[in-house]
Amino acid sequence: MPIRLLVSDIDGTLVNRDKALTPATIAAVKRLREAGIGFTVISARPMSGLRPLLAPLGLTGEVAAFNGGLIARADGTVAYHATIDADAARTAMRLARGAAVDTWIFADNRWYATDPDGPHTASERRSSAQEPLTHADMDALLDHADKITFVSDDEGALRALYDTVHAAIGDRATVAQSQTYYLDVTATTANKGDGIAALAKALGVDLADTAAIGDQANDLPMLTRAGLSIAMGNAPDAVKAAAGHTTRTNDEDGVAHAVDTLILPHGDPA
Repeated sequence: MPIRLLVSDIDGTLVNRDKALTPATIAAVKRLREAGIGFTVISARPMSGLRPLLAPLGLTGEVAAFNGGLIARADGTVAYHATIDADAARTAMRLARGAAVDTWIFADNRWYATDPDGPHTASERRSSAQEPLTHADMDALLDHADKITFVSDDEGALRALYDTVHAAIGDRATVAQSQTYYLDVTATTANKGDGIAALAKALGVDLADTAAIGDQANDLPMLTRAGLSIAMGNAPDAVKAAAGHTTRTNDEDGVAHAVDTLILPHGDPA
C-alpha cells in the first residue's frame, strides 16, 4: 500500500514530554519530503500552539487545530472553521458545574481559564503559546467557542464527567479526552476522523494513501480512517489495540522510528 501523506498528532506524539521537537523528528520529516511523501499535523491545540512548529517542520500547507475544527495554512488563510453548537456548549458547562474540574474556553484566538494558575496551565502555556486570561462572564463565550476543556487529575471523576456530557450532547458535539487529565468538547465536525479526511482532500491525497499516528483517545477517529494507523509506544492499550502498528514512545523519537520503519518503506513518490 503506497503512503503519500503522514498526518501526526502533536502532544504525546510529535513532541517529547518537554513539548519540544527533537532533531531526530525534524530530520525524519525532511526525509519524508525528500521521498515525495507529504506531512502535516492535527492537534487539539489552538492555532497559536501550531505556529511555532511550522517553520522547523517546513509546513506551508494546511494544518488542523482544535481536532480539525480549524484548518488553516501557515500564511493564516483559513480553509475551514467550526465552533461548538451554543446550546451544547452551555449544557456541557452546566453539567460540569458540580464537578471538581478547572474549565478552559478557547474562543476569539484566546485561552480563558477559571484558574490561570491551575496545575496544568504551565504545560498549556507551552502547548498553546499564549497566556491564559480570565473573563468576567465565561458563558458569554459559549456562542462562539472553539473548544471547552475540563481539567482534572482525578481520572475517575473526569471519566464520569465524560459519560455524563457525552450522553447529553454527543449528537451535537465531539466529546473526547486528549489527555488523561483533559476532557475536550469541540464542534461535531471537529474530530480527527473528519479532520484527516479534510486534510487529505486539501493536500490532494486519497484517504487510503494516508498514514496517521497518535497516542490518545481523541486520535482514534483518524486511526480508524487512515490507510495505515500507528500508535505511540506511550499510548494507552485501547489506542494500541485500535492501531495497526505501534512505534516507540514520544521520548524515544517514536515518530522518526515510524517514518523509517513503516512510512518510507511504503512510500510512493509517484
